[in-house]
Amino acid sequence: MYPDPDRKTRFGILDLLIIGAVLAFVFYISHRVSDVLVYKWDWSYLPRALVRPNAETGRWEPNLLLEGLLTTIRLSVWAMLIASTLGLVLGILASRQRLLPRLTSTAYVGLIRNVPPLVFLFVFYFFVSSQIIPLLGIDAWARNLGPSGENVVGFLAGSPQRLENFIAGVISLAMFEAAYIAVIVRTGIESVPRAQIEAAESLGLRPFQIFRLVVFPQALRAVTPPLANQFIMLVKDSSIVSLISVTELTFVGTEIAVSSNRRFETYITVALFYFVLCFALSRFFSWFENRQRRSDLTR
Repeated sequence: MYPDPDRKTRFGILDLLIIGAVLAFVFYISHRVSDVLVYKWDWSYLPRALVRPNAETGRWEPNLLLEGLLTTIRLSVWAMLIASTLGLVLGILASRQRLLPRLTSTAYVGLIRNVPPLVFLFVFYFFVSSQIIPLLGIDAWARNLGPSGENVVGFLAGSPQRLENFIAGVISLAMFEAAYIAVIVRTGIESVPRAQIEAAESLGLRPFQIFRLVVFPQALRAVTPPLANQFIMLVKDSSIVSLISVTELTFVGTEIAVSSNRRFETYITVALFYFVLCFALSRFFSWFENRQRRSDLTR
């Protein structure tokens, strides 16, 4: 039985005590860092790392940290779109009765899931991406873009000068996450009762019609919560592509921490950005699931 999505959340004494304990712990850690490491906190550099004035337009524009955050968002969105498409195909293949489709999907999932993501990233980047992507001429194409083309590429993928690294990061993340999405999709398809499929067959529906009208809608509702969790995990996993020089949030934060010697302030800010982004996504998916439940109850 689902909880009432319209029930108001109450804030009690226990919640207040927990918040107070967390704040006290943060204050204690900050004091210990200052006392034991003889570290002098300085947050004055942070506004300059977030925004900068444009000398030509006189307007404020995102600086390194905000640009890194935007690149992380772009990276996560593109990787999730590709991973969802590939994972959907692999999940459907894994649910088939024929041996070859199931064997293909099982081999892919088994290979990817049993290799550490960092090792997979290095293998893909140094042995696959570094050989294939340059053959496509992407770097030369990006260098010859006009102003309007640079604006479009900058909006979709960040700096054109690092487009090859961005594409490599997106593909490697998508391939890795697709293995987990495939398992989620397969589980959702197999959760549909066999009796409904047999009823659809008795009505004379073709296999594709059965999948589109009967299986897929029910499987989609079943896989929405785990897919939402996988998307949030992908946002956090995107930090590993900083190792192949993709200028996302972790990469930019590392450069700022080294150049400014403000390591604690920088990494706390980076962690806060990840928290805000992931928390916003979790609240959005929670709202979406509650809306889905209300629509199911009204049918």
